[in-house]
Amino acid sequence: MPILIFILLVIAIAHVGFWDTLQAVFGAIGVIIVFFLIMAGLVASVIAYLYARVRRKF
Repeated sequence: MPILIFILLVIAIAHVGFWDTLQAVFGAIGVIIVFFLIMAGLVASVIAYLYARVRRKF
């Protein structure tokens, strides 16, 4: 399976061009990083909300 991904990447580089492919790879990595940052912020917000709610009861 990894060899198939490598072959597809080589074909994409040959077809589109090196810089366009590199930009697409960095863009995909950037989207993944932003997604995880948003999820971490959402989890932190929920934890802070629940902590404040539990603290008010006592």
